[in-house]
Amino acid sequence: MSAVNNNIFSPLTFILTGVPGLPMRSYWIAFPLSSLYLLMILGNCTLLWTIKTDCSLHTPMYYLLSMLAVADLGLSLSTLPSMLGIFWFEATSLRFDACVIQMYFIHSFSAIESGILVAMALDRFIAICYPLQYASILTGSVIVKAGGLIVMRGVCVVLPVAVLIKKLPFCRPMLLSHSFCLHQDMLRLACGDVRVNSVYGLTAVVLTKGLDSMAILLSYVMIVRAITSTVPHESRAKAFSTCISHLCAVLVFYIPLISLSIIHRFGKHLPALTHTLMADAYLLVPPVLNPLVYSWKTKQI
Repeated sequence: MSAVNNNIFSPLTFILTGVPGLPMRSYWIAFPLSSLYLLMILGNCTLLWTIKTDCSLHTPMYYLLSMLAVADLGLSLSTLPSMLGIFWFEATSLRFDACVIQMYFIHSFSAIESGILVAMALDRFIAICYPLQYASILTGSVIVKAGGLIVMRGVCVVLPVAVLIKKLPFCRPMLLSHSFCLHQDMLRLACGDVRVNSVYGLTAVVLTKGLDSMAILLSYVMIVRAITSTVPHESRAKAFSTCISHLCAVLVFYIPLISLSIIHRFGKHLPALTHTLMADAYLLVPPVLNPLVYSWKTKQI
């Protein structure tokens, strides 16, 4: 009875939210959503198969592209069960442990994808600024080690987020704002002191996406300086064109991410639909568009 009076209980399930204003089981949302997931899976798997089977694509840039495709698959498949479960079967309940696991994989794959985008920016920097040393600098072993470090960083930095949130007491109602579990969304339902969780969550974002965005920006500043100072005027457009696919991938990833972070912290007065659409765009748009962008801009693919 005291637990009820204090409105504190051992968390068992969270209630997920579909699209505000629409019924949970909405087939006209479920069909396009399923099509997007199918397009994402087919696009990224086709990209991986093409890179694996074509020996001419066994180069550092395409190895990094294959890592990006794997990260996109992991990010999207982390949300697929809960999102399709809501719109097809009206399955809105998700056990606390399952919610924490989903949150962990979403944020881990997001951090991994951010790290891969940094590696791809460095690849373009070396290819443009040091073309003669490109093959000797970016060897196969260097790519493997870089990939391992990126994965380890994503796994280790996000792990304390999941551990810390499991120690918190939660209050009713256990209603989340999205069709999947995100750290900021779960944290707002906690009853206890969340300062440690909040500070570490912000630190994890700074150590991953914050530093990564600065590294990408610095890489492109140096690329622009190198192109404008060393490349003949008539060849500059061709040099810049080698970066277009990567720039599109960076913008598609970071614009929804930054927008969602701003909305979570400063946009509490905005309609719930805005939060939902931005979160869906952050998790669905990059994995769907990346294979299309690279297929369109890369002749070999």
